[in-house]
Amino acid sequence: MNYLRLIGYQNLLILILIQALIRYGLFIPLGADLTLNDFLFTLLMIATFSITAAGNIINDIYDLEIDSINKPEKIIIGKKVTEKNANYFFIIFNIIGVGLGFYISNQIGKPEFSGLFIVISSLLYLYSTFIKSILIFANIILAALFAFSLLIVGLFDLLPAITFLNQEHQSFIFSILLNYSFFAFYIILMREIVKDIEDIDGDKNGNLSTLPIILGRKRTSYIVFGMSVLAMFGTVYYIYIHLYGYTYAIVYFLLFTLAPLLYFSIKIWDAKNKSDYTFLSKLLKVIMLLGMCSLLLYTFVII
Repeated sequence: MNYLRLIGYQNLLILILIQALIRYGLFIPLGADLTLNDFLFTLLMIATFSITAAGNIINDIYDLEIDSINKPEKIIIGKKVTEKNANYFFIIFNIIGVGLGFYISNQIGKPEFSGLFIVISSLLYLYSTFIKSILIFANIILAALFAFSLLIVGLFDLLPAITFLNQEHQSFIFSILLNYSFFAFYIILMREIVKDIEDIDGDKNGNLSTLPIILGRKRTSYIVFGMSVLAMFGTVYYIYIHLYGYTYAIVYFLLFTLAPLLYFSIKIWDAKNKSDYTFLSKLLKVIMLLGMCSLLLYTFVII
């Protein structure tokens, strides 16, 4: 169990669940021509799982001092798992992830795609060692990497299968994935800023430069409030443009995306203490997951 906590297994399970949802809840029901068979797709999920796990491990290694203030009860390294073993697992997971990425890329005739796994692995390492200290850029990088972990399903499964005959349909399905990846990016960006507010004390001690440290908790909360309002307007616009006339889809978005975002907006405006921001961080994760689950609606909207 300690090693599962070390790799951040809960977030990793959410990641591979969403990847599976994209393939089996969107691509296949909409009749997309796919490149990967089930075996190669499973390897793709394992590859992204492994590289993300390695990123979580190296982040915890470099965050020991900060975490001793922000969340001392959750520290694994040095208590349950030695730092030496943590480094071993960091290396092993990276080798698995990059190795599988190289294998999959060659199997689909796109060897150049293997470079993506090296870039992602490098960015996660640089985030922990350097990027984390750069104002707002650190938040953007994490959100972008999560969004790309969703886009990568389309890059490997949809794009190589595009032909002159299916180009329009494949591109349409990929555009849906792009929209949802942007939604995930935006919600995760909000969540990372909220987590910075939550962790302000430890981040100060670690000499990090985050929005709450520069602007203060309250001003940063107002920024996130503004972002949540934009998210609501964006959701309404998306419903109007893409889902107008489809009652079930509209009801789902109203109940499981807009309503939680509205609740979040109210709570972030009045948030005061660490427990408030901890709750709001978890709420954003739920909102993101509920939003991604709406991919299942396209079977009824389009077919």
